[in-house]
Amino acid sequence: MRIVTPRMAALATVLAALATAAGAAAPGFPLHPSHPDITLPGGANRFDYVSLDPSRKELFIAHLGSGMVTAVNLQTMRVAANVTDIPGVHGVLAVPKLGEVFAAATDRNRLDVISERTYRVIASAPAGVYPDGMAFAPPFNELFISDEAGRTETVVDTRTDRRVATIPMGGAVGNSQYDSLTRQILVDVQTRDEIVAIDPRVNTISARYRLPSSCDNDHSLLLDVPRRLAFVACDHNARLLLVDLRSMRVLSVYPVGRDPDVLAFDSGLQRLYVASESGVVAVFALEGERLRLLGRKYLAYEAHSVAVDSRTHRVYFPLQNVGGRGVLRIMAPTN
Repeated sequence: MRIVTPRMAALATVLAALATAAGAAAPGFPLHPSHPDITLPGGANRFDYVSLDPSRKELFIAHLGSGMVTAVNLQTMRVAANVTDIPGVHGVLAVPKLGEVFAAATDRNRLDVISERTYRVIASAPAGVYPDGMAFAPPFNELFISDEAGRTETVVDTRTDRRVATIPMGGAVGNSQYDSLTRQILVDVQTRDEIVAIDPRVNTISARYRLPSSCDNDHSLLLDVPRRLAFVACDHNARLLLVDLRSMRVLSVYPVGRDPDVLAFDSGLQRLYVASESGVVAVFALEGERLRLLGRKYLAYEAHSVAVDSRTHRVYFPLQNVGGRGVLRIMAPTN
């Protein structure tokens, strides 16, 4: 996610008051609302990452502006719990194997560990200067936290909930993802336009891959491990890159909404969702080693977060100000 200054937050509040919800699907846009919006607790202010636990059928939402993590039960379509006092929460990641949710309490530069059973913070660990997105490496029981402003990757041992390494990355850090085939962590180093590989066995950098000039500030990263593909969103020039993980070669480049942020991939339907700070959502179909644009639309003000359930194919967007309240919008593929 982007670093948000107080001035940016104030501007966001003004613009939100002028924005409309834009809830209905536009002609040609391959999503439609499948359930009434769910009102979310807290203020009508910024949300950030979203994480799905399919085993519990729960969605965990980082409500950055209100300093809380909200759990939504996707069977009852009701708010199940709110975990408060997580100031400036950016990243949130549910790890079903552990029965825990990890939250980056950015305003306190720490990682909070939430029990999925009790919805309480059960542990905390230091997490750098500006902890943001996270990736979990199951064989190593380690959590990797992107420290965007600190230009490092913080490593926490989830067995002890203690920081075990801080890896200098040489630039501002974007998203981190775990590649289960190579057993490496891949990280966007956005100010260097690089994808950097980390070996979790020794917690050191094992390789750097320079991206071409078609990418300016590679902030967002998502992997399709079985097909050996990476999706990379470059937020300074609003481009999406499709990268071959075997050769680290860029296969193709696509325009998306201004300031692309969170990516979500439906492995069942082979659909990629690109949410942006501008509120524009782009939907692509993965066809072999190419992406085909299915539709692009302004969804709502700051509709920059998205999650998808590859089993039900429902798509979830937390929206910060719809009629003066935060809501969760639930959509489904049109065709």
